[in-house]
Amino acid sequence: MSHRKKDRMVQDLISRGQNIISNNFRQMNHRYLLVLLFLTVCQLASAQFAKIIDKDGYVNVRKQATVNSAVVSKIAADEIVYAFPDEKFGDWVIVDYTDKSNKSITGYVHHSRIKYIESYKQIPTVFSDEGTAKFMAKDITVQINSDSFDYEKNKGDFSSTQYDGYTVVDKFRGQQIWGTDGEIPTSHYTSIQATIKGRFIQIPAKEIENLFNVNNEFATCYYDDSNDILYINTVNGDGAGGYAVLFEIKKGQYNARVVTMPF
Repeated sequence: MSHRKKDRMVQDLISRGQNIISNNFRQMNHRYLLVLLFLTVCQLASAQFAKIIDKDGYVNVRKQATVNSAVVSKIAADEIVYAFPDEKFGDWVIVDYTDKSNKSITGYVHHSRIKYIESYKQIPTVFSDEGTAKFMAKDITVQINSDSFDYEKNKGDFSSTQYDGYTVVDKFRGQQIWGTDGEIPTSHYTSIQATIKGRFIQIPAKEIENLFNVNNEFATCYYDDSNDILYINTVNGDGAGGYAVLFEIKKGQYNARVVTMPF
């Protein structure tokens, strides 16, 4: 994500956070909430997706930011993590990762073992509004389409789970809901498609149908020319419902989706 877009995102989240404080938390300490919000969005502005790169085929995830610290897990090369750079940890970066068994892993990885997705060649944005984002470079075109969400038409596809006596609507068509924080969705993806060197690829409907409250203005695309991989990256939702998502298209085929809370 470009620095300009990050700045816009931070300012937007601060504005939304101020509205939340004004409308929902009048009895709480406003100064404390604003400080908490500021720290959260600053972290969001620097956090980003990254790929594990290691000639040994995996990287050690350590409990603390030192080579002598205990290894809490290992992550295979080419896997995608969400990284939180922080100068106070020197050459180490905090990463979040969810493995194939849905186990969450958090720890420290040496910065030489990751490559930030935004370090690849960026595909320029040629158009962006609430319903569409389009990106274009030589031999590559990406288009993201979204629309308002018709809750009445789709409400039968939502389901709930009991948590400690509370009923939470948390699934759409059997998948975890992203972007709503318990509220009715306002927008959703209708399609994401790309053309890469003459090859047309469409992200499967199942991979986008549970992603709500779309922010097309925050979408970015990057291309790894050496490995023929296209990355489509964005941050959606607002407030506590915010989430980051990365789609990976490898050698002309849809490969994977990674979704995480960027806090």
